[in-house]
Amino acid sequence: MDNRRPRPKLFCMRIFISSLITGFEPQRAAVRRAIATLRHQPVMAEDFGAQPNSPQIACLRGLRDSDIVVLVLGEGYGFVPPGSILSATHQEYREARETKPVLAFVQQGISPGPEQAAFIAEVQAWEGGLFRGIFVGPDDLQDGVTRALHDITLANATGPVDEREMMARATGMLAPENRNQVVPAMLELVVVGGPSQRILRPAELEAAQLAEHLEQSALYGGSRLFDRSLGVTSGLDGSDLILRQDRGASIRLTELGSLALRLPLDESRGGRGYDPMSGMVVIEEAVKEKIGTALAYSASALERIDPTQRLTHTAIALRISGAEHRGWRTRAQHAANTTSVQMGHGGGRERQPITLLVRRAALGLDRTALVEDLLVPLRRQFPAAH
Repeated sequence: MDNRRPRPKLFCMRIFISSLITGFEPQRAAVRRAIATLRHQPVMAEDFGAQPNSPQIACLRGLRDSDIVVLVLGEGYGFVPPGSILSATHQEYREARETKPVLAFVQQGISPGPEQAAFIAEVQAWEGGLFRGIFVGPDDLQDGVTRALHDITLANATGPVDEREMMARATGMLAPENRNQVVPAMLELVVVGGPSQRILRPAELEAAQLAEHLEQSALYGGSRLFDRSLGVTSGLDGSDLILRQDRGASIRLTELGSLALRLPLDESRGGRGYDPMSGMVVIEEAVKEKIGTALAYSASALERIDPTQRLTHTAIALRISGAEHRGWRTRAQHAANTTSVQMGHGGGRERQPITLLVRRAALGLDRTALVEDLLVPLRRQFPAAH
């Protein structure tokens, strides 16, 4: 679980300004004005004064003690400290993106060198970034920073993150299990956001465009949840929007922006290459792929319904249902023995959902690690299949 608790951001935030200093004085002054106009506290290397440590250590300490980082990138890459392969600004970005929101602004009409071009591409490709903007000169940079900080202030004025409430909502959205009935094996993943607030008005939730977008993304997007050979039905279930396919795949979306995804674990019986022994085992790589797909789809859906990121944190609940008597194998282990299954020790009949609380940015930025953090404890719930 991500136990980092953000500071209250209702009044004054400490905001670190990360950029080149020499030659970038007008831009840094513009960012300072934007921060001060909204009555937040700018944190700048120019204000640190004499320090017993190196300037870079002082900057990293200032960054770590801040609530938000404003990153401003221009043409130059900057000085690379001895013993490092990254510039000071690049180091600050790598440090910040792991722990706090980053507002990144990239100057237009410039000709960066190879190192700076790669740095800019890294920032622009970061799916977990809180905000990415562009600017030409100091004036529009000041306007862009002011707007972005204003949006964050509004987003965080809704209340603090309640971890217990979020976890209760996440596990509560998992479908009830019926152990007395044979049901298909399903991977169920729920993502709820916080602070708890209404993200979608009833009219927005029932709008045809939203259902069409979710369906198209599930069928043809980069994170495909649905089988293209099957039809999709959509409609309201109470106050929730739900999309369904045969074989049990489904997407449920609530007014709070919570998502519950159900994905079949097994191939269709009528499909080419169907393995009759698949009903005895859970294949690790298949589970890993589906967790990654579900997280990526959730991140994309959240960007669609909450582009200003009012939801800053997410609680995740994961489980496998309909596989109570199965063992766990890798694809290589299963390929080596497709005719029999012997259960080893481990696992248990009572399998609680795997839960995590993470920053919303982790759905994109830290997805590989997040998949692993969910997969490993899930695997421990099943006996090894030899």
